[in-house]
Amino acid sequence: MAKKTLDGAKQARQDEFYTQLNDISTEMHYYKEQFKNKVIFCNCDDPYESNFFKYFAMNFNFLGLKKLIATCYRGSPIANTQLSLFADEPIEDRTTKAPHKIEITEVNDYNGDGAFNLADVEWLLANKKNVLTRLDGDGDFRSQECIESLKESDIVVTNPPFSYFREFVSILVEHKKDFLIIGNTNALTYKEVFRLIKNNQMRTGYTNFNVGMYFFVPDDWKKYHKIENGQKLVRVSTSCWFTSLEVKKHKDYITLYKKYTDEEYPHYDNFDAIEVSKVSDIPMDWEGVMGVPITFLDKYNPEQFEIVGITKTWDGRANKIYPNQTQIGTDGSESVVSKLNDGAVMKIDAPPKNKTYYVVDKNYYIQLYVRVLIRRIGATQ
Repeated sequence: MAKKTLDGAKQARQDEFYTQLNDISTEMHYYKEQFKNKVIFCNCDDPYESNFFKYFAMNFNFLGLKKLIATCYRGSPIANTQLSLFADEPIEDRTTKAPHKIEITEVNDYNGDGAFNLADVEWLLANKKNVLTRLDGDGDFRSQECIESLKESDIVVTNPPFSYFREFVSILVEHKKDFLIIGNTNALTYKEVFRLIKNNQMRTGYTNFNVGMYFFVPDDWKKYHKIENGQKLVRVSTSCWFTSLEVKKHKDYITLYKKYTDEEYPHYDNFDAIEVSKVSDIPMDWEGVMGVPITFLDKYNPEQFEIVGITKTWDGRANKIYPNQTQIGTDGSESVVSKLNDGAVMKIDAPPKNKTYYVVDKNYYIQLYVRVLIRRIGATQ
């Protein structure tokens, strides 16, 4: 994208994570019926690099797609090397080296080998110029050209730049488009994203977000985790699928078998709720609000639980403010902070070992990581 929209080439390069085809295939097969007769838009995807484009092109007929659109903000560094497209164009000004759009409405067995595969897509691109057009602008997903393609589409499927996830999602919501996208797991706590989850407009996909994902990165990246087939890969442990489509696992009920006790489920000091440190430990008989880890959102069934809020923002629900806080680090260092006012707090009897804690008016406290505040459907409020 242009410097103006991506804060320079350096920032753009830091967002270049290319999803592996097997990760895409593993997630996509769950949505086959929801893709049927739909226009799929991959709006952050250079088709010569993007496995999203390749997956949908190769499975165009299997999925029963109506149309596939892909746009990119710059020319691919491998375009015209894997495929010799448009040999009549000057090398320095080939269409595929500029921002462009590819539209596919059919994929046939062009090479006569009895199968629909990437070879047929290559033939289609090389022999039917009308499927590829140069964009007038820079190909930014926020550009008017890309917005026009967005309006035409039914479902957006891509891996958008992580640093622009909020803005990317807001555009999809503004235009009332379904989506299936990859983002950082931490996005679950973003105010804009959490609101969608709370309102049942967004949910996590089928792939367990605790396992992380490996992404291909450009050759000039210095830090990476492994090399496969000559390509560098980086593991992003905090990554998951986000979607507005139906996900059957979010209709499953979490089995509740434990009963509430004061000893096992302590109350927060600054909010009328109990702490449940594991999703599997949600008590079956507690009628009030509970704070659970964000991993709960991967199992959330809106027919079983109501989401009340999240401790990161509190939504005005915190009932206590802590003045004059002193933070004691694991190394014994002290600093004056206000962090206790940003999350769920537990009062403790004595300083913990090897753990950061806080002192307020000679009382000891610890702060918990972000908690989702929930209540069982049907529980007394």
